[in-house]
Amino acid sequence: MLAEPPSPDIEPPEFLAAVGDIFACFDRQDSGNVSFGVAGGRDRYFVKTAGPSSSAGLPPRHGDRVALLDNAERLARSVSHSVLTVFEGSLPSAWGPMLVYRWADGEHLHAQRECRDDPDTAWQRFLALPRAHRLEAVHRIVDLHVALSERGWVTGDFYDGCLIYDFATGVLRVFDLDSYRLGPYPNTMGRMFGSTRFMAPEEFEKGRTIDERTTVFAMGRTIGIFLGDIAALKQVTDIACADDPCARYATVAKLAVAFRGSATAP
Repeated sequence: MLAEPPSPDIEPPEFLAAVGDIFACFDRQDSGNVSFGVAGGRDRYFVKTAGPSSSAGLPPRHGDRVALLDNAERLARSVSHSVLTVFEGSLPSAWGPMLVYRWADGEHLHAQRECRDDPDTAWQRFLALPRAHRLEAVHRIVDLHVALSERGWVTGDFYDGCLIYDFATGVLRVFDLDSYRLGPYPNTMGRMFGSTRFMAPEEFEKGRTIDERTTVFAMGRTIGIFLGDIAALKQVTDIACADDPCARYATVAKLAVAFRGSATAP
């Protein structure tokens, strides 16, 4: 892991440039977060920060972004899974915590709406992969959420933007789960953060309960979006994505069992 900074008052760009080679900077995120790709010796890292406090006017506010990073660290320390980007630890800085992850090779699967039909995007190239490759990737995503649910974590702002796929090796990684929360909890926002393609009805209505059945819905949408060409999975996704949470699978584990059974059906 990167060395501890000499002072918690040092700004991340200054510190990271001193200890390694900054080969990437992600500073145009809607969240206001600023992240870096850093090479240190033989290793490469993804370092995520809340960005400078001077950007406090962006939603969410700087203090809220710091809180989300603290939450992401709690999740990373509570759940270990091979599909998650590997968490190396956190370091203090003038911008708040710097979360350090092992760099994941691959391409970000999210494509902006206006580009979603472009065959050259990673999104369309992934959808064009053989079924077996897509099935393996989705199985891993669902299996991760079984593990998260067993620890009490409920989905928040999960979408294709949380996925990195290495087309050369077939390895999928999941990252950016900062908005996951220990549940159940009430929806205090109304329209919550996230992509409408993956969000359950209760994520749009203030006062509704957000719980494991919300995660079931997100996983059902994931199965449907990535594997919609497999007719045998339609009943599974219909149940998982029912408008009424009580009509869905009660747990992600039960969804996973139904998914595996239908995916292997002749």
